[in-house]
Amino acid sequence: MWGGEELDLDAYLARIGYSGEVAADLATLRAVHRAHVETMPFENLDVALGRRIPLDVKSLQAKLVGRRRGGYCYEQNSLLAAALERIGFTVSGRGARNRTRGDALTPITHALLVVTVDGQPWLADAGFGWQGPLEPVPLVDGARVEQDGWVFGVGTERVGTERADTEPVGTERVGVERVGAEAEGVHVLRALRPEGWTDLYSFAPHALYPVDFELMNHYSSSHPRSRFIGQVVAHRPGAVVRRALVRDGLTSVRVDGTREERRVGPEELTEVLAEVFGIEPDAEEAAGLVRVQRAHSAEV
Repeated sequence: MWGGEELDLDAYLARIGYSGEVAADLATLRAVHRAHVETMPFENLDVALGRRIPLDVKSLQAKLVGRRRGGYCYEQNSLLAAALERIGFTVSGRGARNRTRGDALTPITHALLVVTVDGQPWLADAGFGWQGPLEPVPLVDGARVEQDGWVFGVGTERVGTERADTEPVGTERVGVERVGAEAEGVHVLRALRPEGWTDLYSFAPHALYPVDFELMNHYSSSHPRSRFIGQVVAHRPGAVVRRALVRDGLTSVRVDGTREERRVGPEELTEVLAEVFGIEPDAEEAAGLVRVQRAHSAEV
C-alpha cells in the first residue's frame, strides 16, 4: 500500500544512520523511528518556493534520501511508512486536528501513522516537527512514556469528563466547542510540560490511505489559508533541545521548559538552515527563500 517495494531500504537506513538489524519488532520500530526523526528535519521549503510536493516513493527517496533534505508530515510519514512496510510492519494512516493553536476547531491536516506490533497499535509520527515524539507511543488510553525527559501520553476523549492538567492522561475534556464537533472516542496525543499537560493533536480511529494523504497535501501546499504558504518553516526535534524556525523567529526549547528566541534576518537565513537544521539548499533555492524572507520582513 505504501510503496515499500519501490524503496531502496539500504539507502534509507544509511541516510538515517541506522546500522542495526531490521525485523518487524518493537526494538526495530523504536530505533528506526528515532533515527528518522533525529536525522531528517521537518521543513516546508519547497512549499515556500511554490513547488509541487509529490508523495510517490521514488520522489520522496530522491529528495529526502538522495538530496538529504527534509519535508513536512505527508513526506516524512509517507517515507517512514514505506520503510516500515518494506521491513514487514503493518502500517495504516490517520488524520489529525492540530490542537497547539488554542481552542479553535482546526481542519484535519496532519498525517500520522499507526503501526501494529504483536497485535498492539503504536502511534508513529516523524512529521509533527519540534513538538513531536522521538519514538513511537503506545496507542492505549492512559499510556504515558518518557523519551529523554520529554513526556508524551495518549488519552481517549470522553464527553462529560472534567479537564485538569494535573490529572492522568485519559481524563481530559476539550471544551464545549470540541465536544460538539468531535465524536466521543477520539484519541489525543499530549505532551507534559512544566506548566502541565497540553494537547498536541486529536485523531479518530478510522484508517487513512496514501490517497487521503495526497488530498491533505494538496491543501497544505497550495491553499492560500495554509500555514505553510508564503513563509519559511523548519523544525528539529532533539533529545536535548528542540528548535523551530517560523518566518523570522527562531525558538529553542529545552526539556526543563527553558526557551530562547531570536530573530533570523534574510541575510543569515541560509546559514541558519544549514547550521541549525542541517538543510543546505542550492544557490537557486537559497535565493528564492531569501526573497520569501524579505517579503515577510517588508510586511512586518
